[in-house]
Amino acid sequence: MHCSIRHLQLHEKARIVSISASGELGRRIRDMGLVTGTEIEIVGRAPLKDPVAVRLRGFTLTLRNNEADHITVEKLEPPA
Repeated sequence: MHCSIRHLQLHEKARIVSISASGELGRRIRDMGLVTGTEIEIVGRAPLKDPVAVRLRGFTLTLRNNEADHITVEKLEPPA
């Protein structure tokens, strides 16, 4: 099932399938390492749900929901 990063729950893992942002925002998202095929994990959320902390490639970054909405992911199955 595909959804935006905003809709993932704490500790859920997913793989990026597309980025709909263009221009400066699209470039910034890609520069942060958020590219198609990258696996991510939600590791934290602010009390008002914005921003969201995402772990990828050995580091953690935070995204505002308006940025996260441009990143479509597919949820990964939890390990058995």
